[in-house]
Amino acid sequence: MATLKEFEESLREHGMHMALALLERLRERDRATRTIKPARRLTGQKMTSELARAILDLHASTGMTQQEIAFKVGVNQGRVNEVIKRGKWLDDDPHAPEAVARDRAKARLRADPPAERPAARRSVGKPAAKRAKGTPPARRPSPQGQLIFGDL
Repeated sequence: MATLKEFEESLREHGMHMALALLERLRERDRATRTIKPARRLTGQKMTSELARAILDLHASTGMTQQEIAFKVGVNQGRVNEVIKRGKWLDDDPHAPEAVARDRAKARLRADPPAERPAARRSVGKPAAKRAKGTPPARRPSPQGQLIFGDL
């Protein structure tokens, strides 16, 4: 199946300028009627102990699933699972593992991205010996001519 770009190139090659003009007019009409749709993904709220208690309350008092609770309170379903199964986020301790991880992630997002990645590291050992094309690799000496304990 040809792409639209290939189709246009073919029209240009064959000198079909009227067809190209018609295609451009259709594009303009499409751009005029195009609308910007809102993002499908919701941005999650900051997990707090109050929000965790609300999640537990919804879980205990209603028959809602974790997914429904997550949508209602506006957080990730995984966070709802953490609260229900492991009791995370129930205290306001800033030194709790989940709070520390959240703060580190936020700090990473605020930091400027590195300009360039460092060059790949090379092995510290001896450089590989180069051999001419077509020559077989060097063989290690066989153990037959070596001294073995007790041969003295």
